[in-house]
Amino acid sequence: MTDLGANSGDNAPKSRAGRNLPAAIGSGLALGAVVLLSLFTWKWTFGVVVVVALLIAVREFVQAFGSRGIKVARTPLLIATVLLPTTAFIWGLSVEVVVLGITVLFVMFWRIRLGTEGYVRDVSASIFVAAYVPFMAGFVMLTLAADDGPKRVLVFILLTVANDIGGYAAGVFFGKHPIAAQISPKKSWEGFAGSLLLQSAVGAAAFVLLLEAPWWQGVLAGVVLTVTATAGDFSESAIKRDLGIKDMGRLLPGHGGMMDRLDSLIPNAFASWVIFTIFLGSGIS
Repeated sequence: MTDLGANSGDNAPKSRAGRNLPAAIGSGLALGAVVLLSLFTWKWTFGVVVVVALLIAVREFVQAFGSRGIKVARTPLLIATVLLPTTAFIWGLSVEVVVLGITVLFVMFWRIRLGTEGYVRDVSASIFVAAYVPFMAGFVMLTLAADDGPKRVLVFILLTVANDIGGYAAGVFFGKHPIAAQISPKKSWEGFAGSLLLQSAVGAAAFVLLLEAPWWQGVLAGVVLTVTATAGDFSESAIKRDLGIKDMGRLLPGHGGMMDRLDSLIPNAFASWVIFTIFLGSGIS
């Protein structure tokens, strides 16, 4: 993340950035091991990991909105969180869009049972969560469906991790100029530059070594995903500020909630799928 300093771990020792680094590194490595193991065994096991992570993220949204009196349609959302990534992987984007449409109708009909007070607010919040979390994350399953899907997903993950590491390091050591202090005062232009440089370098290497594609395509991917990851970070920061909460949850030591880890991954899942499709084709024989 392009942070001057992140937060997590109230009582544990913290780095200059305010983050409990040992806990953050430990939980990050554990998550990485689970992802890699599932990604390069059977594709469907990675799908299970994705769906479980998304179910946790949706639950965090339900609780966060509930703290402000917003009644999110939990049952339709949990069903959609399973179906949207699954249909994307098996049948592709067209069927995923159909499932999203059905989800919208399901949410509208489900919420009407509670009457009209707050109806627009609750339905809008529910549709927002459905589109933002399981639908957008479904693009990583579209990426996985390609013949070389695991390699594409690995590149997408490497790029996003590089964004966080580059931004974090540059923000800690050089960050002085906040991008938008009113939204997230710890995200700096220096951190953004660190994300851009490291992600572009990792992109160039990953495209050549893993995807056998030109290096300049990897650089372009790094630039685009830096923008989308940063936008994702700011969007989640804006959501938390609007709801008056610090973190979406406390599931992951040193990181906060699941959504605090997915904030840059979700927009990058969409952006990377578009880039892979343009540069490499669908990859489905």
